Amino acid sequence: MVNTAFDARITWFQSFLCGGTSAVLARSLTSPLEVVKVLAQVGTQEAKPGLIRTFASVYKREGIKAFWKGNGVSCIRLFPYSAVQYAAFNRIVASLEDPHNGELSDSGSMLAGTSSTLIAMVTVYPCEVIKTRLTVQHVNKSNAHYKGMRHALKTILREEGILALYKGVTPSFLGLFPFAGGSFLAYQILDKVDSTRTEPSATPICMFVNGCVAGAFAHTLSHPFDTIRKKMQAKSTFLPKGGGVDVEFVSMSSCFVQTVRVNGFTGLWRGLVAHLLKVVPNAGIVFLTYEYMRRLFLYHNGYTESPWTDTPKPGIDQNMAPHELRYHSLPAKDR
Repeated sequence: MVNTAFDARITWFQSFLCGGTSAVLARSLTSPLEVVKVLAQVGTQEAKPGLIRTFASVYKREGIKAFWKGNGVSCIRLFPYSAVQYAAFNRIVASLEDPHNGELSDSGSMLAGTSSTLIAMVTVYPCEVIKTRLTVQHVNKSNAHYKGMRHALKTILREEGILALYKGVTPSFLGLFPFAGGSFLAYQILDKVDSTRTEPSATPICMFVNGCVAGAFAHTLSHPFDTIRKKMQAKSTFLPKGGGVDVEFVSMSSCFVQTVRVNGFTGLWRGLVAHLLKVVPNAGIVFLTYEYMRRLFLYHNGYTESPWTDTPKPGIDQNMAPHELRYHSLPAKDR
């Protein structure tokens, strides 16, 4: 997801709605690629060699609706995930920043980002397991083990116990390190490249491209852990063919070993092409949706002349917080 700069002219809740709505829209529009990625990682029958063949196989077996399997729970989890990550990040930053000048080092910022992501991930992790289970089963409920999100949650708890909702959490945790390290390294390299240019590099387009490149590089490094996570989430003795997983394993380490033995070393990167194809459209949709909603809220809060542009309204102090602007907009007798 593209990072969007915080605008003090909109409230926290408005910013939360901007981020959540843009993420849900991006996730829904790129869901077909996500479904193909997950099926390739798990190794189900639908996952054929090559992206196009997998698309064709899924469509032939299950129809167009299959490309949105698990999208509902995937979207629902975005809101609590964002809220928990935001709250955890602020608390961690407050404890790490210099008490004298309020500054935060690069390592502190990286630690705060990684830690808050981990906390949010663990909090909503059961949604990830349910999403994977819904994705790998048949879209037709008459042929499916789970009839929906609530039924999947109840069934998993009844058949496998609460720990089943945290299958694959260890590779998820381990995958954060190459992802964070890859992001940091990519941004360092891109900063050096930008410093050699004569024209300004901090433009929105440049920042967007840098974010996409850094995200793609980081995901490539951490993809093997995501592949193992998906296999562990999908596997269940209560599901037909064990959940469709293409290897037999008893632990995370044996899953790594068996995946390499059966599919080769490149088997750890199955589904990567589909994921990388998501990067630019996903980031672009988030960026554009967030920006448009931000402009709507700026207009609603009274800062701009139109919801379509950033043109400031004459006579309005753009440094005021929303509650301050509302107060100053009241008639004198009502203040």
